[in-house]
Amino acid sequence: METTENSISGDDSARPWQSYNTVYTNAKAGMEGVDKEKVQRVVYEMSKGSKYFQNEERKEAYMKQKVDSMKAQLAKLTPQDLSHHQTISDKRIVELEAARDLSRIWLHVDMDAFYAAVETLSNPSLKDKPMAVGGMSMIWTANYEARKFGVRAAMPGFIARKLCPELIFVPTDFKKYTYYSDLTRKVYEKYDPNFLAASLDEAYLDITNYCNDKGMTSGEVAEELRESVHKETGLTCSAGVAPNRLLAKVCSDINKPNGQFVLPNERVAVVTFISSLPIRKIGGIGKVTENILNGVFGITTCEEMLQKRSFISALFSRSSADFFLSVGLGIGRTDTPEVTQRKSMSNERTFSPTEDETLIHQKLVDLSENLSSDLNKEGLCGRTLTLKLKTTCFEVRTRAVTLPNSICSSEDILKHATKLLKAELPVSLRLIGLRMSHFNEGVAVDAKQKTLSNFIVTESNIHNNTSAIDIRDPSESCNSANTPQIPDLEAETSGSFDVKDTVVNDESIMSSINTKQAMFWLNDYECSVCGTELPPSFVEERQEHFDFHLAQSLQDEEKSSNRNPILKPKQRLIEKDEMRQSGPRKKQKASPSEGKHIPIHMFFAKTSQNF
Repeated sequence: METTENSISGDDSARPWQSYNTVYTNAKAGMEGVDKEKVQRVVYEMSKGSKYFQNEERKEAYMKQKVDSMKAQLAKLTPQDLSHHQTISDKRIVELEAARDLSRIWLHVDMDAFYAAVETLSNPSLKDKPMAVGGMSMIWTANYEARKFGVRAAMPGFIARKLCPELIFVPTDFKKYTYYSDLTRKVYEKYDPNFLAASLDEAYLDITNYCNDKGMTSGEVAEELRESVHKETGLTCSAGVAPNRLLAKVCSDINKPNGQFVLPNERVAVVTFISSLPIRKIGGIGKVTENILNGVFGITTCEEMLQKRSFISALFSRSSADFFLSVGLGIGRTDTPEVTQRKSMSNERTFSPTEDETLIHQKLVDLSENLSSDLNKEGLCGRTLTLKLKTTCFEVRTRAVTLPNSICSSEDILKHATKLLKAELPVSLRLIGLRMSHFNEGVAVDAKQKTLSNFIVTESNIHNNTSAIDIRDPSESCNSANTPQIPDLEAETSGSFDVKDTVVNDESIMSSINTKQAMFWLNDYECSVCGTELPPSFVEERQEHFDFHLAQSLQDEEKSSNRNPILKPKQRLIEKDEMRQSGPRKKQKASPSEGKHIPIHMFFAKTSQNF
């Protein structure tokens, strides 16, 4: 071991992997004894020169640029500025402390290596062998035997195989995972009918009433719940109990796998627990935020957020500063969120890079069926369908279409998704996703049925027969080798979206970039359209927020187009200079068919279809 340490003790130029920080090098449960230096070196050597490597280099460059920029802002702060922000943050801390709630008991339950455990349950021969769910392109999860080698979720399979030559790959089976997830949720309902499902394998439960009704301690309830889950499914889970959801999630990771940790509902216990906790353990603080807090302020623990609160208050928005101060105090949400209607529902799959259109289409078929199934489970139908593509060079493209009627069937979803995909072919892809938004309540109208809006002609329709919006990640492009743009690191598709200023017709496919109007995140936190603030790590929330503005803009444009007066064909041809003439005009010869009114056929589009 000493030889290894000596061999890497030279200058940083001899160890380029030291500065090559990826998500794969961060420890998860079961990776405590992994040689991080070895994992970094293998990831660097296996990735160097690849499209992924180039993409990571762009991200690293952006992160360095952002850190340097914030350091420059920090250097400009005067003692008076810091004193002002110290006063603001101190006042805010008093307000947050006054709102601290220690009356509720929250339990976070997290299934242990869920996908891998389900596969092992189905095939006992995999037990005690290093195994990962996924393939050579991407790993969804790895069991604890594989994690000992540094293998983890979101890691490319070829890198995992290098770290662990004996690694066994098992293909994904989401129908199986959903089945077992439904079994666990039946157990959760007994303890909290209003539990919050965070994903297929984790959930938040407010067990306050259950503890009071049964006369049990929170630790006893957690033990009972874990036993019930194992009895019902044959799978193990870990639990964390704390006064709020933020801390409960941290606690569930402490004694993994098949364990639990209880944090008492006492302020002293909470402050002591949070003080030495690494900031990366907090949900909502990802790689980018961690590097910014560390690189700009030298913050590595939650306690240091409070110590450097004046700097945080000066450089971050109000909502972000409140979040960091709350983390430092160990304060999180304790209320049960009100039931609200979903804003969107999505499904995506990662696979080995391919140009095979048949294979790509089959992936689209599978996604359409899965999305339709999810929509039908919740009785939802939507009007805006979004197609997400990630190319082999990690360029992210998003195309969307807003329909006149709501849809939810797999046939309708596939029909419109195929049109969106066709506009991008030929292309080499590594990921496809579908998202449905702009939900309507009630039963969906048959999208195949023609309505009057299909035949009405407006002036806007004549000049804009097809209209589109092509939403692409402008920071990631295969052809930007000379001056590459820098992406948003933790929200790939939530950076700058360029929207073409035009009217959207029925089933109009959105394409061609125009930078006249743009929805982007000011200071990486604030929406440029409405001012809403969302941290970069809130990927799903940002995408839903964008979908809302997209749907809203399309509705507004449709309404404005309907208010435009309809001109006669000859009136449209009159030149502007003729319209400005004040002298008498030559009287137009009236058409026998026109009379004093616009003929009704002028309002309808010509079609050769028979109905």
